[in-house]
Amino acid sequence: IGIAGGSGSGKTTVARALKKFQREDITIIEQDAYYKNRVDLTYENRCLLNYDHPNAFDTDLLCEQLEALIKGEEIAKPIYDFSRHLRKEETINVKPCPIIILEGILVLESKKLRDLMDIKVYVDTDADVRVLRRLRRDIRDRGRTLDSVINQYLTTVMPMHNAFVEPSKRYADIIITEGGKNLVAIDILNSKLNLLKYSNGES
Repeated sequence: IGIAGGSGSGKTTVARALKKFQREDITIIEQDAYYKNRVDLTYENRCLLNYDHPNAFDTDLLCEQLEALIKGEEIAKPIYDFSRHLRKEETINVKPCPIIILEGILVLESKKLRDLMDIKVYVDTDADVRVLRRLRRDIRDRGRTLDSVINQYLTTVMPMHNAFVEPSKRYADIIITEGGKNLVAIDILNSKLNLLKYSNGES
């Protein structure tokens, strides 16, 4: 399942709500973990990169690891340090599950990723709500300053959303408004997942 949508739209909330229903049958893979590891650049230069453009992601590695999970193989998922804009040396071992959720702003933009998906979801939330959520998250969880978050939103987040994220909505099978607050949509998705599991012979 691919879950896309703008930054702060509620993608993670939707993914976690589905995991709550399915429990051990679901693994969540975050596109954010697959930013390219630009060790060739200084910290100052890494801060200037556009992290909302498709080229910011190591999509080849992401596809490779998703294909491994689909085949029933364990992967070593990278851990990205947003305070340094680099991957950490340690990784997370992820075991294969019947249901894989891939969530991220641009997971529907890439045809390589879309071709791996059975269900494509777009979480559609108003821009003012998204920007406030992003402000809170980046300051609280990623050690960012208010000025840096606002500057990034105006220079890259908003333009890239208009250029790449919003247009990817046309590839969605399901569009969810208001993210995790849309309990009806989450219930429909959960029912669909149960049907898929039963059709694959699970009891």
